[in-house]
Amino acid sequence: MRQKRGISAAQLARTVGVTRQTIYAMEAGSYVPNTAVALRLAQALEVKVEDLFALPPAEPTGLRSEEATLLPGSEPPHPGQPVQLCRVNKRLVASPPSPVPWYFPVSDAVVASASAPGKLSKNGRTDVQVFDAADDFRNRVLIAGCDPGISVLAHHLQASGIELVLAHRNSSQSLKLLKEGCVHIAGTHLRDESSGESNLPEIGRLFPKNAVAVISFAVWEEGIVTAAGNPKSIKTVEDLVRRDVTIVNREKGAGSRALLDSALKRLKLDSKKIRGYDRIAPGHLPAAWQVQSGQADCCIATRAAARVFGLGFIPLVSERYDLAIRRQHLDMPGIQAVLDTLSRSNYRRELESLGGYDTRAAGQRLL
Repeated sequence: MRQKRGISAAQLARTVGVTRQTIYAMEAGSYVPNTAVALRLAQALEVKVEDLFALPPAEPTGLRSEEATLLPGSEPPHPGQPVQLCRVNKRLVASPPSPVPWYFPVSDAVVASASAPGKLSKNGRTDVQVFDAADDFRNRVLIAGCDPGISVLAHHLQASGIELVLAHRNSSQSLKLLKEGCVHIAGTHLRDESSGESNLPEIGRLFPKNAVAVISFAVWEEGIVTAAGNPKSIKTVEDLVRRDVTIVNREKGAGSRALLDSALKRLKLDSKKIRGYDRIAPGHLPAAWQVQSGQADCCIATRAAARVFGLGFIPLVSERYDLAIRRQHLDMPGIQAVLDTLSRSNYRRELESLGGYDTRAAGQRLL
């Protein structure tokens, strides 16, 4: 339509109020605009919105069931265990991916040199050698957070031509990185003890008014993760002070650590009496893995983390995991693709199937 009207991409971008790159992304089918942009495009091109955009075919409801062959040599499966599927000749083979990355991490470059081993330079910069000299990395969105479910979002974003770069940080660290302008999105689940509200009070303390948009990712359950079958008969937080129970904790600033400390304070329990209180695991899955491997009897983590390893779970709270985004980044094609993906039913079904996620409010703007 643009070419038919003899309009350049730059001219249309100025008329609609977006960048020329956004126009190209829409024409390539890698970016779906919001309602306001779609209406302005239709007006500028003198057509109906339906002449420019069409809904994809209706997605089927529910999950499809199919028989698959478990890859020989795998551990006995448990309900809710994630698997990857591949057609091998006429068989559908299910391969359980390892929650612990035993492979080289995905990377774009290697550090060329460092000022001193184990130390950062004063300005925090370093030289890197880039594998692909032609890549400018502009189709990337950098998100800091601790929710393992973000990897599901990253997988679905690939269809939009957007790559999500995941930086594993706890909620407090993620918000700090957003405040310093180092990431596009910060994932957080910090519960305000006085009001019980998730995230908004802490974000209000850290950022100026109207500086940050807050988007709901999901509501999840957090609680006590125990060994399969709960052999120590752990039922409540009070059981963590027993001499026969050892926990693995999270670092300060983590939402799980704050949840445990809040419960201990409310119950007037001394953290010094808890074996393993000072033993730290850097995330929900690493903490659950220590329980699965027998290094600890329990930890505080999400139901989804427990389900990945086939562990027991005692719910303590349901809380919201939110995405905080600088408002000036909301019109970026990558951010718009993230917001669009959050509302897609196939993405929501996959995240909910992992267990403990409620995605009904996913994509809803809270601030």
